Amino acid sequence: MVKITDVARRAGVSPSTVSYALSGKRPISEETRRRVQAAVRELGYRPHAGARALASSRSNVLALVVPLRAGIHVPVVMQCAVAVVTTARAHDHDVLLLTQEEGEEGLRRVVDTALADALIVMDVELRDPRLPLLRSLDRPSVLIGFPAEPDGLTCVDLDFRAAGERCVEHLARLGHRVVALVGSPPEVYVRRTAFAQRLVQGFTAAADRHGLASAVHPCGTGPDAARRVAERLLREQPALTGVVVHNEPLLEPLIDAFGQLGLRVPGDLSVTAVCPDELAASLRVPVTGVGLPSAELGARAVELLMRKLGGTPVPGTTLLAPRLTERASTAPRTA
Repeated sequence: MVKITDVARRAGVSPSTVSYALSGKRPISEETRRRVQAAVRELGYRPHAGARALASSRSNVLALVVPLRAGIHVPVVMQCAVAVVTTARAHDHDVLLLTQEEGEEGLRRVVDTALADALIVMDVELRDPRLPLLRSLDRPSVLIGFPAEPDGLTCVDLDFRAAGERCVEHLARLGHRVVALVGSPPEVYVRRTAFAQRLVQGFTAAADRHGLASAVHPCGTGPDAARRVAERLLREQPALTGVVVHNEPLLEPLIDAFGQLGLRVPGDLSVTAVCPDELAASLRVPVTGVGLPSAELGARAVELLMRKLGGTPVPGTTLLAPRLTERASTAPRTA
């Protein structure tokens, strides 16, 4: 049976340092923490659950708050959730998944019953009603999302504003002068979900900066919705040659709908997207786009929480720079 002294010997530290690194009771340098965690993984050390709880007064559980509301694309959310669980296990923590739309009440229940040591909150709104409570809690939290006023919070997200800008700038460089954003379902905008709002801001700002004619169209999902929005785009913007899609389930049906209306991608219409890279690359016409780093966001959120639990200062805001990959769906505008 592996003992704490074995871990200490492997990591080159004292047994008390191992205990502090695992419990978070005292600040430990990041380098020392990594050595201890590596030794724990290599030796397969598992502290006794009862002793650990008594020593640390912690549950070693993280709560992942992700209300599965209308307009949420579940596969992307689950990719992030899997990364949270995997990274938490590497830190000897379990994850409590909360999917009901309970708002402040759900957060309060977790805190009052000591179910979790810390919280990760997803589906963040620009003016999220949960934020005042999160600022007042006696335990750490990390938001996967970037609200309008992030002061006093720890937030990590893709820079969605910059992602919208990158897509438009790519189309502008190819000579496109009339562009449209086919966005998330309408209910996502009604809730003022932060990532959707910020992408619209970036799309609009970049279009204005380059002097492009632009329009934004929230859209549902499925072939019927794709056909309706494609017809509306061509009716309202007959000179349209560039489209940005921020609606993962709609991407392939929308390309098909344009094809049924006589527009070839990319010959007649260039399409870019903000979506998972694996989706963009797998389509019949591989789509140029900014990848959604869902797994990286989940892992980053856990790492930030572990540092906060250990008493290490962390940045208030971590925005991941968008990376645009060119594929077959975009081409220079034809005269």
